[in-house]
Amino acid sequence: MSFDVKTFRRALGCFATGITVVTAAAGDGADPFGVTINSFTSVSLEPPLVLFCLGRTSRLYPGLTTVPAFAINVLAEDQGPLSIHFATSGNQRQWTGVGAGRHDDGTPLLNGCLAHLYCTTEAIHEGGDHVIVVGLVRSLDWRAEGQPLLYVRGRYGRLGELFVPLTAPAAVSGDPAATGRMTPSG
Repeated sequence: MSFDVKTFRRALGCFATGITVVTAAAGDGADPFGVTINSFTSVSLEPPLVLFCLGRTSRLYPGLTTVPAFAINVLAEDQGPLSIHFATSGNQRQWTGVGAGRHDDGTPLLNGCLAHLYCTTEAIHEGGDHVIVVGLVRSLDWRAEGQPLLYVRGRYGRLGELFVPLTAPAAVSGDPAATGRMTPSG
């Protein structure tokens, strides 16, 4: 490879993502916990599967890889402070001042989110320095109003106009050699 981890991370940062907080509660009566995750995506519509990736060095790795269920809380644009709270390892088990309801099994559902997806753990796969946690969506709720919190190039952001009609260009323009970027091979 002709690039380092920092360069790889910067390139990946060009892809804007939404922000979620994955929450869970251990079945043994332990306190609930949550972690900010932006590596989240849908996998399948039938059955309804989603996934998120979790670093092996996360303090929540043992908890999130052993709980039978978890919730994906899709954050709204005004929930940046909540994202920062659960991105800070010392806060991931701190719930003072955090508004949340509970699923029947005690899994926290954060207030004010655009969507909640309650999932049971379907599979956990190896993924380099991360694991890929696949969840089967058992129940959900969502609201049509509101905008998502975004993350791009290491910063939080929000959408401008949500639906801006785009037309396909007649031809792709740009000279890859002029930008110093790779060209497709093949």
